[in-house]
Amino acid sequence: KHRYKKFAAGDFFIKSYKETFNLNGVEISFYPAGHILGSALVLMEYKGVKYLYTGDYKLEEDSTCEPIEFIKADVLITETTFANPATEHPDAIAEIKKLNEVKPNIMLGSYALGKSQRLISMINQHCPQKRILVHHSIIPFVKIYEQFGVDLGNYEVYDRKVMKNNQTDMIYIVPPMVYHSYIKAINVVRIFATGWKHLQNNNEVQLYISDHVDWKAILKTIEEVEPKEVWTTHGSGTQLQSHFASKLVVKLLN
Repeated sequence: KHRYKKFAAGDFFIKSYKETFNLNGVEISFYPAGHILGSALVLMEYKGVKYLYTGDYKLEEDSTCEPIEFIKADVLITETTFANPATEHPDAIAEIKKLNEVKPNIMLGSYALGKSQRLISMINQHCPQKRILVHHSIIPFVKIYEQFGVDLGNYEVYDRKVMKNNQTDMIYIVPPMVYHSYIKAINVVRIFATGWKHLQNNNEVQLYISDHVDWKAILKTIEEVEPKEVWTTHGSGTQLQSHFASKLVVKLLN
């Protein structure tokens, strides 16, 4: 509701993970997707056929959200944001430790929901000498995580004076719009946390931390779910189609 405000749905029906309910003859249940706090895989069963829709998901360990739980299905409908054999996300902990080598203050671009909370937690765990300042627009999402019992560690609401009076070891986490509007910011090292290579081009340090599955993770998911068919969406599924060829039906939905 906070994210979409007046555009959010009017009625909400809260369902627990693995709780089954019926909608127009379809049996539906949710399973953790590992993308962000509360993200869910959607299992739908209709006339004996099980369809598993992933939405956004990841397999990497993330202390700020529930780990993914695989469930068997006849049809896997998977996101294919990074469904390319050339895309392999590096270890997120190794990536965040890069910040230890940066002494000047950092402006760290991050998506407000999910990514920012993960970064706050990881910086506290792996860069303990860093002082974290958070843009005011991200704070409400941080508070929601804390309300659900997620301990992110130390952080402060951004204060310009604090940043100005301290020239080293401070990390200012900002949403994309703020980050891109300060392309010529001085006295800070600009870094953006994302799996997208084209968003790393003009950054002084490249920080490849993604909340989506890469090629190997998609293959692992297919192995675990054991579907008879794979349907792809939110990205190109052509590489998967070529990879499986006659071994498995891969249908491109977009």
